[in-house]
Amino acid sequence: MFKFHQVKHIFEKLDKMRCLRKRSTVSFLGVLVIFLLFMNLYMEDSYVLEGDKQLIRETSTHQLNSGRYMHSFKDLSNFSGTINISYRYLASTLLQRKRFLTIGLSSVKRKKGNYLLETIKSIFEQSSYEELKEISVVVHLADFNSSWCETMVQDITQKFAHHIIAGRLIVIHAPEEYYPILDGLKRNYNDPEDRVRFRSKQNVDYAFLLNFCANTSDYYIMLEDDVRCSKNFLTAIKKVITSLEGTYWVTLEFSKLGYIGKLYHSHDLPRLAHFLLMFYQEMPCDWLLTHFQGLLAQKNVIRFKPSLFQHMGYYSSFKGTENKLKDDDFEEESFDIPDNPPASLYTNMNVFENYDASKAYSSVDEYFWGKSPSKGDTFVIVFANPIVIKKIKVSTGTEDRQNDILHHGALDVGKNVILFEQSRQCDTHIRLGEFKNGNFEISDVNQKIPFDIKCIRIYVTKTQKEWLIIRSISIWTS
Repeated sequence: MFKFHQVKHIFEKLDKMRCLRKRSTVSFLGVLVIFLLFMNLYMEDSYVLEGDKQLIRETSTHQLNSGRYMHSFKDLSNFSGTINISYRYLASTLLQRKRFLTIGLSSVKRKKGNYLLETIKSIFEQSSYEELKEISVVVHLADFNSSWCETMVQDITQKFAHHIIAGRLIVIHAPEEYYPILDGLKRNYNDPEDRVRFRSKQNVDYAFLLNFCANTSDYYIMLEDDVRCSKNFLTAIKKVITSLEGTYWVTLEFSKLGYIGKLYHSHDLPRLAHFLLMFYQEMPCDWLLTHFQGLLAQKNVIRFKPSLFQHMGYYSSFKGTENKLKDDDFEEESFDIPDNPPASLYTNMNVFENYDASKAYSSVDEYFWGKSPSKGDTFVIVFANPIVIKKIKVSTGTEDRQNDILHHGALDVGKNVILFEQSRQCDTHIRLGEFKNGNFEISDVNQKIPFDIKCIRIYVTKTQKEWLIIRSISIWTS
């Protein structure tokens, strides 16, 4: 069995190797990969919460005897299993069922400002009654100041009692004795000691929160404690997950800021928790997350726009410094994500590098790019099954390449499909309209077309010297 002293020995080896990093070509990431591959040999396939987690609705004030509990790092031998921690349940009721999405928040006492209550309020207010049935919110009060924790619990229970009773809101605390050493850590990136302590503790705060949430839902999304939500964000997230069915992903991003709006499969949470614990003192959490998804073979960032979450805090949780960061892709009103049902895409245009046709149909921030199209060239979407379409929107060009639009084109729909020159085409077409300034949008398609649509064709009506970027193709079904 893999023993704790072996883990300690590995950490010592890693420290020695990092001391030589200025003279060695071995990068930290390379060492990290080797270490994780070694640890993976001891992984178990189950993702089962350890211990008896009886959820009770209470404000717990009892003191834990640190001698009774083994240090959480001793559980690293089971890299895919949860860490055995005796959490304090500050406000909760019995969870009656596993939900679709858990929303995790970690909060500490700030020198200036407090946005936690507003964040919780936004989560619930921006969700419909039906959406509330599918979410749970877990708040980790991670400050070691017990008076502050008690005050926050009182405020939360007063304002959100009905959500606690309904099992939608749980407030927890991981006792201080489970934390690793937080003083005298390595000063990577020449950060001051207090900054290193803050970000290192934050990594552990998140790790313990992730560990707790490993079996509460199918999916998990991390928010910070100073966030405003978009209306019906859960419905938008569910649409995105459905559109990516059959696609491998580790992290989906619904905000471009920090650790806001990062979505995971719940079965990956134990690994992520261990990962943050192992390298808690190396770098900030958002940097570690980039390494984590890379090690699990997600090569590129998968981020969706508009963003569903907005940073609203003015003062940082670190020293109360000003933090005016805003996500300019955020939209607060109804986030109308297209349905984009399963389809195959074909084009006879000359594709540039790897900007292939499928990228125009993805919800991710990427696009199709073809060299100068000629009259008669086509871009065809063939649906897996005939569908009733409510709305179609096609956007071409980008901010950087505003002239790479479809200058002259039209959009057609068809009922049947035929094989034509190693691709599939509509056999007959009904024209819905022309592109204007590189864009096409039409509503109430189901009232204009008397049949279920099997294919859509973008048709170039005049040769152009400019290249063509199809930035997005969005389909809404009725």
